[in-house]
Amino acid sequence: MRTVLMVAEKPSLAQSIAKILSRGNMSSRKGLNGACSVHEYAGSFVGQSAHFKMTSVCGHVMTLDFIGKYNSWDKVDPAELFSKAPTEKKEANPKLTMVKFLQVEGRGCDCIVLWLDCDKEGENICFEVLDAVLPVMNKPRSTERTIYRAKFSSITDTDICNAMNHLGEPNRNEALSVDARQELDLRIGCAFTRFQTKYFQGKYGNLDSSLISFGPCQTPTLGFCVERHDKIQSFKPETYWVLQAKVNPEKESSLTLDWDRVRVFDREIAQMFLNITKMAKEAKVESVSKKEKVKQRPLALNTVEMLRVASAALGMGPQHAMQIAERLYTQGYISYPRTETTHYPENFDLKGCLRQQANNPYWAETVKALLSEGINRPRKGHDAGDHPPITPMRAATEAELGGDGWRLYEYITRHFIATVSADCKYLQTTISFSIGPERFTCIGKVVTSPGFTEIMPWHSIPLEESLPHCEKGDLFPIGEIKLLEKQTSPPDYLTEAELITLMEKHGIGTDASIPVHINNICQRNYVTVESGRRLKPTNLGIVLVHGYYKIDAELVLPTIRSAVEKQLNLIALGKANYHQVLEHTLDIFKRKFHYFVDSIAGMDELMEVSFSPLAATGKPLSRCGKCHRFMKYIQAKPSRLHCSHCDETYSLPQNGTIKLYKELRCPLDDFELVLWSSGSRGKSYPLCPYCYNHPPFRDMKKGMGCNECTHPTCQHSLSMLGIGQCVECENGVLVLDSTSGPKWKMACNKCNVIVHFFENAHKVRVSPETCDLCDAALVDVDFNKAKSPLPGDETQHSGCVFCDPVFQDLVELKHAAMRHPMHRGGQGKRQGRGRGKGRRPGGRLNPKKPKDKMAALAAYFV
Repeated sequence: MRTVLMVAEKPSLAQSIAKILSRGNMSSRKGLNGACSVHEYAGSFVGQSAHFKMTSVCGHVMTLDFIGKYNSWDKVDPAELFSKAPTEKKEANPKLTMVKFLQVEGRGCDCIVLWLDCDKEGENICFEVLDAVLPVMNKPRSTERTIYRAKFSSITDTDICNAMNHLGEPNRNEALSVDARQELDLRIGCAFTRFQTKYFQGKYGNLDSSLISFGPCQTPTLGFCVERHDKIQSFKPETYWVLQAKVNPEKESSLTLDWDRVRVFDREIAQMFLNITKMAKEAKVESVSKKEKVKQRPLALNTVEMLRVASAALGMGPQHAMQIAERLYTQGYISYPRTETTHYPENFDLKGCLRQQANNPYWAETVKALLSEGINRPRKGHDAGDHPPITPMRAATEAELGGDGWRLYEYITRHFIATVSADCKYLQTTISFSIGPERFTCIGKVVTSPGFTEIMPWHSIPLEESLPHCEKGDLFPIGEIKLLEKQTSPPDYLTEAELITLMEKHGIGTDASIPVHINNICQRNYVTVESGRRLKPTNLGIVLVHGYYKIDAELVLPTIRSAVEKQLNLIALGKANYHQVLEHTLDIFKRKFHYFVDSIAGMDELMEVSFSPLAATGKPLSRCGKCHRFMKYIQAKPSRLHCSHCDETYSLPQNGTIKLYKELRCPLDDFELVLWSSGSRGKSYPLCPYCYNHPPFRDMKKGMGCNECTHPTCQHSLSMLGIGQCVECENGVLVLDSTSGPKWKMACNKCNVIVHFFENAHKVRVSPETCDLCDAALVDVDFNKAKSPLPGDETQHSGCVFCDPVFQDLVELKHAAMRHPMHRGGQGKRQGRGRGKGRRPGGRLNPKKPKDKMAALAAYFV
């Protein structure tokens, strides 16, 4: 019996596909990485009985990065990143150990079926999976085929079974086009970002962005927003005049007429026209025309249109909308949400999709009427050859999907029903009047057949006052004629929907990456999202774009990126050579980079006008160990300390508060210590600004505070305050937070674990003695007599936090409440693993017990 490994892109997809193919008759187990499950069942494959193992990855298995030494911003010239710096594929998420997991599951398998998403990224992940699995699979016979690719657009029984019966092969060219894009974005983005971040953050203190990034797609996206801002700023309003006439067809009613000249910009000429028309007492009907007009139903829905509507009508950012659409897809409610196609293939089961919606109270009547009267074939749109348009695949209720999920699903469903509905038809009546020599017009619309506007009421023809019945030559008394003075108004800031349209028009990004680029310019503090989801550039965003225009406009114009996208598409079609495209594009950007570096003074002149130099920002906080003058604390991102006398800048930990630490000094360099804290429920630790940037010992890295410092005698170091190995992570040590009293705690110096203990204790000290059972340092605790929880009214006790029965009820494990969104942590009383492990990493046998605490620490660091 053959064993067939099948791999999907997400765990939820693997479960849904396995359920369909096994008809619900499968067994499931967790994989070794804990994130992915394996679903097993028996069946037949290519005419033979087979054992199937269905599992998944979690997006990309590998990511592209520079090799170790080229990741140092300080030691590498950014220009080297264009060609000299070698790249390597690393695991995208090392914690998931995805390669090992795939190899364990793939060992001994005969065939592999790839169920990755059917787009270019999916093809790329196919080859990442194959690279991991092929070496451990059974070797095939000479002509035997072992690699299969499933092509599907939705998670429905029909589509999945159809894909299984028509397996193809993965597309190497499409995977290569993704590799090329990744390498170009990495090399170009990193080189420009590193150079301009170091250059400007070393000079200005209030940029308020931790990274001044450049991206081949991100920067033109910002360019569109700044271009609109510039138009608004340079706009000069002009006054114009409009002639407005009202006629009274009947005593009670009046009809407002539009002037055929529309407007004039000269006051005297406008006054002349007013005087001429005022001489007439009646308005004469010159012509009456009636025309039947049609408002076309929408084209089928693709990704870009969905994102536009989500932003403009539903108030959802593109990134958020895409995440919801992906969730709806993996749950089987809609078809694949990444598609450029707006044309349904001839064999698409439109009626089947429509029948699914026949019982929803919101549109049941419309759907039943369409099914009984016959549906209209959707309009012929663009066929990009990827996936069918976004379509609802099964019925849902608001209770099932909730909030934003339902709102997006409702729009997708209404849009789909509209594409198979009739066009909206209306009768347009145009009456032309003459008042003296001047012509005026009045237009009225009456709906004859609402068509698709029943299901999309926001597209319906607005109700207007009905026009009077009249014929050529009829005369109506004039109610009033007046001159209105108005002003031209500037354009508004770009909405996300308008920006998406511009990006699509100029070929910036793909339907999948457009939301990412828009999200990036918001995250980097280049634009802010105002009401109505309008994007207003910040000072930094404006100066950057103006600087690029001043030095090299092509860095910000969409033309060069659009040309690169075309080249990448040619790679995907097999019409261009991957290496040649890569080499040619990098060569262009390398030349541009050297010119940019040589001309940076041009951008610097603009920066000087908008931002303050480091010496003029911040407030005095702690003393420099070199000149003993006060250094200034710059709070704007990235927060840092600057000594204007020595002209040195020291980076600090981010996403927390910094304050002076009791005016204590570092014994190594005489710098005053500062205390970093993430809040009362989080971690805090002291650090020396100099040691944090220039590690004093070989076993320390840049960015380590006193809680990781290996100084043997300093009272703030790990050596003196370290208690025991972290109860959750492999490498961390729990360190006493000596500033936390009376709510004492110790915190891991690697992860966000916090252990609260000995509340209301008067004093907590780490003893030089260690526990005989677990090698953790003993703790000396002094309680006030009134609040002592110790038995027999004792006020002092010395023991092990982990092993001492007296201390056990006084210890509580929590997760730090971090300000940064990456650190999500609940809290609660729970026992972690390894309660009572020493300060050495777990899982390593130690034949000889260390003589003292320093030896234990040395064992930990080696």
